[in-house]
Amino acid sequence: MSARTLPLLFLNLGGEMLYILDQRLRAQSIPGEKARKDEWTDVDRKRVMNDIITTMFNKKFMEELFKPQELYSKKALRTVYDRLAHASIMRLNQASMDKLYDLMTMAFKYQVLLCPRPKDILLVTFNHLDAIKDFIRDSPGILNQVDETFRQLIETYSCLSAGEFQLIRQTLLIFFQDMHIRVSIFLKDKVQNSNGRFVLPISGPVPWGTEVPGLIRVFNHNGDEVKRTEFTTDGNYVTPQREGSFDLYGDRVLKLGTNMYSVSRPVETHMSGSSKNLASHAKENIVPNPLAKEELNFLARLLGGLEINKPGGSETGFRLNLFTTDEEEEHAALTRPEELSYKVINIEATQEPGRRAELSRILGELEVAEPRPPSAGKGEDLLALMDGL
Repeated sequence: MSARTLPLLFLNLGGEMLYILDQRLRAQSIPGEKARKDEWTDVDRKRVMNDIITTMFNKKFMEELFKPQELYSKKALRTVYDRLAHASIMRLNQASMDKLYDLMTMAFKYQVLLCPRPKDILLVTFNHLDAIKDFIRDSPGILNQVDETFRQLIETYSCLSAGEFQLIRQTLLIFFQDMHIRVSIFLKDKVQNSNGRFVLPISGPVPWGTEVPGLIRVFNHNGDEVKRTEFTTDGNYVTPQREGSFDLYGDRVLKLGTNMYSVSRPVETHMSGSSKNLASHAKENIVPNPLAKEELNFLARLLGGLEINKPGGSETGFRLNLFTTDEEEEHAALTRPEELSYKVINIEATQEPGRRAELSRILGELEVAEPRPPSAGKGEDLLALMDGL
């Protein structure tokens, strides 16, 4: 497992979240002069996007994110995205938040699977950040925050070897391996099967720096080529014209990670059969998690760095529905397997020392018993996972 995976996972999932929210906010917005007090306008959309992006690229938050650390559970990360999605005047209920997270994760899983080279995951990340910069092009202060994260990415990842990028890709695929949610866009484009698994292409550009398959060369012990054999392939492969740019500005060439919602079309998610079967053995809360202490430390640090702009004065917040109708939203909430829903707990980890001390006291009281082998001696203390917080 790579300790450099978390920033790439967070930024790419965050980019997909912003794509979805922008598309839904545009679809539900009403011209300002016609909108009622409880209806979305384009001004509201821009405010929501600005607030979420400002929170997402908070300097202290990014500093914690870029520290080498292991990936944490899906539920721990989900808590961060739930907090991000509610960083402005927008409010999502449980069913819409579940759907949002499903769309985010399946989109990025598809992108990781299709990356020609492990290093191209960085180009996918750059595509997301380029699109995010376009969302806030009229806000120079927020643009500077995103550019600073761009520079951190270049500084952190430009020196990594191909083997290290392969380990990052492997870590991401392990994280996504049990997720098989069907998404209407992927199903209509025939890149996803009815069981939720993706269809990988056998044609198209080969990875940069490699050759089109079809030739076998044999070398002797001196390194001289002594024989060539050609063979036919079932795929239609081509050589890429150029490598994508890994600089702050430039043509990424690779299209993975760009906004697939820019063309207006409805997006639906469905539980696949394999995901329903997974629900019977995916109960993460039943078995004590040996990373529980690290996850809560991680959440306390990250959530403490998030500065949430809550609606002030008479503002009550606008509700956003990711479904076509309220009835669809209610049906999704009732039919989703309980084990695959994320029961999000809102943790107040703000900058005030008093609240931090209270959080530490509460977490310090939590103890989880770790199963011991039969040969263990009697009287051993329970493992206090929250100590030191």
